[in-house]
Order: sequence, then C-alpha cells, then structure tokens
Amino acid sequence: MNNINQRLVFAEQLAKEAGELALGYFSKLNTLTIVSKGVQDMATEADVNTENLIRAAIESQYPEDDFFGEESSDSYVAKEGQGIWVVDPIDGTQPFVNGISSWCISIAYLVQNEIVLGVIYDPSADEIFSAQVGQGAKLNGNPIKVSDVKGVTNGLISVGYSNRVKPEDTLGPLERLIRAQGMFHRSGSGALSLAYVAAGRLIGYFEPHMNIWDCAAGCLLITEAGGKANNILAGDNFLIDGNPVIAAADGVYDDLIAIINNN
Repeated sequence: MNNINQRLVFAEQLAKEAGELALGYFSKLNTLTIVSKGVQDMATEADVNTENLIRAAIESQYPEDDFFGEESSDSYVAKEGQGIWVVDPIDGTQPFVNGISSWCISIAYLVQNEIVLGVIYDPSADEIFSAQVGQGAKLNGNPIKVSDVKGVTNGLISVGYSNRVKPEDTLGPLERLIRAQGMFHRSGSGALSLAYVAAGRLIGYFEPHMNIWDCAAGCLLITEAGGKANNILAGDNFLIDGNPVIAAADGVYDDLIAIINNN
C-alpha cells in the first residue's frame, strides 16, 4: 500500500492547492460567470478551473491513471490504467455561489472497483479529512471516529436531495425520520456532510441518489472511521449512473436503513 500512501499525500497537497484557488473565487463572487446545467444544477469558472488544476496535476504526476471529474464527466472515455481518480472540484456549488461556506473539494482514488483513498478539504475552515483503506480516517492529521450513539434520536442526520429522483423518494424517508423523533440537517454539500459523519459531528447521511464524485471520498472516510455505508459502487455503470447513499455511525445504521426502507 506504499503506492497508495504516496498518492494520499499527493491528494492532500493537491486538495489544499485546489482549495486555495477556489477560495480565491469565493472571495469575489460578484465576478463569477454562472452557467446553468439544469434545474438547481449550475457551474462556474471556479468549478471548471479548479477541476482543470486538479486534472493537470494528476496527469503530470500519474499519467498512467484515469480521471473522472464532475465538470468533464460528459466527455469521459475510460482507459486502462493504474486506477481512477474521481473528483468533485467544488461540491456544494449552490451554497458557494450564494456566499455560504458549506462547500468542499472531494478527491477519491479507486483501484479495481475499490475506493482506496479519499480526501475532502473544506477551505473555509481549513479542515482536511483523509482516509486510506485499512488505515483509518483523519482530520488535519488527527484520528477521527464516528459517533458512538445508538439510534436516530441522539444526533443530527443529514438528508440530501436532487431533481434526479422523485420528491417522494426523499420526502417519504424524511417524514418517517421525523416521526421517529429524529432530527435532520442539510448543508448543500453531500461530501462535506459525509465527512462530518466520519468526524462524529453528524450521526448519519441519506440521499436517494448521488453521483460517485460526490460520495466516494466521504463513504471511505465513514467506513475507515468505524461507521457503515451501503455499496455505492453497485451496478456495472456506477461511475456514470451513481447510486443511493446511506451512511451512518455503527449504532445508527440499521435503524436508518429501516426508516428509509419503511420496515
């Protein structure tokens, strides 16, 4: 795993460099050009240029690796390589363009359909969450673990949604969570919320559909911090299709699954 450890150190440094670039754009939002990609889905030159920075660095350092980023996903053509980098240059673009600091850079590395490293960097708080498979999860270099609470009533569960699913796919589980006396949270950045689960700040996360670039790093963080997550790599075309995401502290996961599935 020495090879993976080298990539993790590289990814941490790259996430900080990308975060510095994105934070510069965040400080001058009135100059950004915003392009709509659909209802409640947008991109700015901050997203595009931050992804370009990340991609160029990866291609220079690891030319044998594949790259799959949100802003270039439409033109993705798979190639044989050492592994694949999965990147969201700014997760939480909606908060970003509205001057809200709940956004982050997410970088994951997959080898043979396994997530082997994940990095999430929050430039606004200067917090870097990182994990390597089998090596635990860290926040700014210090070990972290999920909350040790039991059940859904002892903390906040983050709930995400998108227009890629029917409203009832989110509203049904959310109603059942509230009826079970659980409390919900939404920040606008699924990746950062998953990192918060890993750090014990939230006790769970649910979203009916997430793209792989939004959740790969965060789900590894959670499992390496002692929590549980569903298989986000299910299906032959998970890179393009995405999957539902259910992730939580160990003592919360089964109850959250039951609420979502209405069992």
